Amino acid sequence: MRCGTIARKIGMTRVFAEDGTHVPVTVLKLDNCQVTQVRDEQRDGYTAIQVGVGTRKVKNITKADRGQFAKANVEPKAKLAEFRVSEDALVEVGSMIGANHYVAGQKIDVAGTSQGKGFAGAMKRHNFAGLRASHGVSVSHRSHGSTGANQDPGKVWKGKKMAGHMGAERVTTQNLEVFSVMPDEGLILVRGAVPGSKNGYVLVSDAVKADRPEDAPYPAGLLADIAAAEAQAVTEASDEADASVDADAQVDDNADAAPEAGTDGEAKE
Repeated sequence: MRCGTIARKIGMTRVFAEDGTHVPVTVLKLDNCQVTQVRDEQRDGYTAIQVGVGTRKVKNITKADRGQFAKANVEPKAKLAEFRVSEDALVEVGSMIGANHYVAGQKIDVAGTSQGKGFAGAMKRHNFAGLRASHGVSVSHRSHGSTGANQDPGKVWKGKKMAGHMGAERVTTQNLEVFSVMPDEGLILVRGAVPGSKNGYVLVSDAVKADRPEDAPYPAGLLADIAAAEAQAVTEASDEADASVDADAQVDDNADAAPEAGTDGEAKE
């Protein structure tokens, strides 16, 4: 079980698949997702990783948080979250988790705070059909109808679906598909909708009802891995360029040597 991440919901857009069909996606951005604390079995009784994203001013955080961030030697974070992990999936404090933590086609679970709708009626809140539009019904077309029985039980049961506050609660959407990943920009494109408002934070983790892909990095995909891959790519490109230059120079040398051999042969004849 790997560590999850905290992402910021940028908004929705669409992209085109290879067959030309358009796919609605939600854009999530990992903004300096850094490991701020590690909990182990011996000291804390369980294994988990705490990550933080964003930045905050030091004056706006408590003394306890200041001490924690100072101990971890990281900047104060705007949002913190803790994820349970396996013992072999622990990551060092201060490590930066990048978008390469996920791969295209992977299933993920996304949790966030749904958009608040305020006070909503029963039809909007619970998808009630409402009363008939004619034949005796007047004024009460969108009402929720009867709320209880007769003298027995003589009350309205707790939990009855009625009008009330809607939204602004934690929602988890499971088995969403990662359409594509942009590690350099720190972006994750998720197929479909994700709970939460624009610029709100969401918790992204591996799906609990699906297997993790084999090509997903374990224990985590770090920004250091992206930098190392880029450096290796630059080195390989430089080596190829040098090899090409050497090959061109060798061809030029052979071309220059060929006429001289012919001249000597003519002179000998």
